[in-house]
Amino acid sequence: MRVAGRMVADCFALLKANIHPGVSLHHLDQLVENYLHEMGAQPLYKGYQGSGSDHPPFPGVICASINHEICHGLPDQRLLQDGDIIGIDIGLRYKGYCGDACVTFPVGTVSAEASRLLEVAETALWHGIRAAQNNGYLNDIGRAIHDYADTKRVSVVHEWGGHGIGRSLHEPPSVSHIRQEERGPRLQPGMVFTIEPMINLGTHEWYLLPDGWTVITADGQLSAQFEHTVAITQNGPEILTLPPTVSANGQP
Repeated sequence: MRVAGRMVADCFALLKANIHPGVSLHHLDQLVENYLHEMGAQPLYKGYQGSGSDHPPFPGVICASINHEICHGLPDQRLLQDGDIIGIDIGLRYKGYCGDACVTFPVGTVSAEASRLLEVAETALWHGIRAAQNNGYLNDIGRAIHDYADTKRVSVVHEWGGHGIGRSLHEPPSVSHIRQEERGPRLQPGMVFTIEPMINLGTHEWYLLPDGWTVITADGQLSAQFEHTVAITQNGPEILTLPPTVSANGQP
């Protein structure tokens, strides 16, 4: 899983060098697909069926969510514009094990409001990761994220959470990003799951577009997401989807 996670991080390094005004979402999708093919890894999202046999399969290797799109945006022929923000979610399987992460990138020069949202959303993820301690409780993660978001006057999307991950993309447990009454099960070494808060400038409420995948903010305001795959160890959380220049505890 460490190798799979590092491959995910490599994908984001590749994308960062290619995200600029005028590039198409489809081109970014192709870059990642080609890289996975070269490395002998399989994309997890392309062809994913979703809920029910009548649900349309996901058409891309990456999820690409622009501005007010919260998650699961389609990597179609749209072109990025100066001032956009784009959340890219990547999942892959390598030698039977999965990695999954998300980064929201600025495109060109973004507004102060957008820049602040990116900073707050990424910091919210780190608050969640630091709360994922051996012998702690699963719902400590959501409480830490939600408490921090409240101090920044932003909202956390309630219904979309993280998930266990291993040989399959979605495994138990479900990871909430908001405060819960119960603390949930205890965290134990060997547990691996994603933490992936979605942070909105306005309301936490959302709509699903007719394409069956794209989730947008109900009020049209910006949304940003950051995600890592995290393993619980005796010595604290180990982040499996970091680039090689950053240590597993998030320090350069």
